[in-house]
Amino acid sequence: MNINRAVMKEYEGKSFKDLVNAPVNAIAGVSDGDAEHLKAAFNVKTIKDLATLKYVLWAQAIVNLASTEE
Repeated sequence: MNINRAVMKEYEGKSFKDLVNAPVNAIAGVSDGDAEHLKAAFNVKTIKDLATLKYVLWAQAIVNLASTEE
């Protein structure tokens, strides 16, 4: 997987350990305004904060479990 496609140019080549602590707007497609809204609504400041946000985890679980439902 080429992670460089998922991050802004200035974060290309960074280690995953560095990216975890990068601001959420390091993710390609997340604007400064989006980052401000995430911070205001959920106190999300970093990629780790976003990835471990309970609402994101719940949504992922629902989507994954839906495929097992009959």
